[in-house]
Amino acid sequence: MGGKLACGVTIFRVPYHHDERLADDSLVLPGASVTVEPEFPDGTIWERLASLTGAVAAVVAEDAKAGAVPTVVSGDCLVALGTIAGLQRAGLDPGLLWFDAHGDVHTLETTTSGYLGGLSLRLALGAHPDLLAGPLGLRPLPIERAVLVDGRDLDPAEVAYLATSGLVRQPVDALALPDGPLVLHVDVDVIDSAELPGLRFPAPGGPSTGDVLEAVQRVLATGRVAAVDIAGTWHDAPNSRATETLAALLAS
Repeated sequence: MGGKLACGVTIFRVPYHHDERLADDSLVLPGASVTVEPEFPDGTIWERLASLTGAVAAVVAEDAKAGAVPTVVSGDCLVALGTIAGLQRAGLDPGLLWFDAHGDVHTLETTTSGYLGGLSLRLALGAHPDLLAGPLGLRPLPIERAVLVDGRDLDPAEVAYLATSGLVRQPVDALALPDGPLVLHVDVDVIDSAELPGLRFPAPGGPSTGDVLEAVQRVLATGRVAAVDIAGTWHDAPNSRATETLAALLAS
């Protein structure tokens, strides 16, 4: 399989936002990568997303079983469920660090926008298991094994959930990690929107690019990161600043 780097990392490029194919120049990666292209069924959006995340889970599992640290780069956060499921298929029981300006803890009942990416973390924690977790064979993560990092742009329903759920929230400069192997998920919109133009859902008041990169490096230095999942949630167009940020994250 191509895309293997000297450090034992394979970069999997998943050029999709939900089930929509992105233009090739909207997700530009430095160096070699393996592009994941699923076979989509004629079905519901959730059936199509199950095919996409299932394809991701398959390549992540294969790579992890070979002793590598897979890195998945996609256009939205739902793909992270495939990354988590892939590690589980490889026999790991990962915790989760979720770097994101948004909570992503909506359910179908609480979302006001209908944006499915806003359910991503909540799905990983066990909501609506019939939609993705069931088809993927994903075991929902115990809430004490997940950390929401710098989630600041929250809807009222998300605020209410976070107030009572026990999900830990932390800033990028004061991280306490779950035990065991980790999935490190980074939505680039965790960075202050003043530094990163073109985001689908910009959020001001966040950490700098440098702060996020330092936090990522500290997490990686533990040696416990079993997979990295990066969501490039900018609009489907070339964006030099976003591409530079993605390259810096991958260089970490």
